Formats: sequence, structure tokens, C-alpha cells
Amino acid sequence: MNVDKLKERYLREDIIEKISYLFFGGLTTLVNIVSYWALTALLGFNYIYASIIAWIIAVIFAFITNKLYVFKSEKKDFKSITKEAISFFTFRILTLGLDLGTMFLMVQIIKTNDILAKIAANVLVILANYFASKLIIFKK
Repeated sequence: MNVDKLKERYLREDIIEKISYLFFGGLTTLVNIVSYWALTALLGFNYIYASIIAWIIAVIFAFITNKLYVFKSEKKDFKSITKEAISFFTFRILTLGLDLGTMFLMVQIIKTNDILAKIAANVLVILANYFASKLIIFKK
């Protein structure tokens, strides 16, 4: 294979990966919202507990879809999968902190509209999660 064909193949795979990440990220958001709704509206959970449980369900869904469909990790042994899962959850907890910190900074300190702050926080979180997954958690 010549260099131009390798570049073309890499670019195509990179674009497909990013589209898959956004698609499954959208599904993860849907899983989070539907889980939250089911826990509060159907089961009567307190909104804080429902938020925590919905976040955990969404992160588990995100781990599975990122591993299998986005980054196509081929690691199958228990030790490797456990390492990926721990890394994934650790980075998601860190980016949850990034989300909350961005919200606090923008809403409480800068006095930005909370919806604009949430959008900005989500952009930062999506980027951080993508690069953590690509470069650290599911690196080839």
C-alpha cells in the first residue's frame, strides 16, 4: 500500500470513529435521560439518587459502546477489560468534576446563563472524554 492510500484509509477511519463517537454519545445521553425519568417518574426515586444511578447506567452503556463500536478495542481477557473499565470510569468521574467545575465557574463566578454554561461544559467534557478514550483507555 502506498502512502497516499494509507493516509486516505486513516482519514476515513478517523472520520468514522468521530461520527460513531458522536452517535453513541447521543445514545448515551438518551440512556441517561430515560433512566432518570424511569427512576423518578415510574419508581419515585429522589432526583439526586436518580441522577447518580442514571449517570452510572449511562457510563456503563458508554463503556460498552465505546469499547465495541467506536474504538473497537480487541482486548478480550479479564485483566485488560478490567483495566479499560477502571480507566474509563476514572476519566468519566474526572470529567464529571470538569462539568461541575465549569458550571460553578461560569454560573456563580462569571454570572453566565446556566444553559450556555451547560453547553460550554458539555463541549469540554465531550472533548476530554474523546481524547482520554482514544489516547489512553482504548489506545491501540
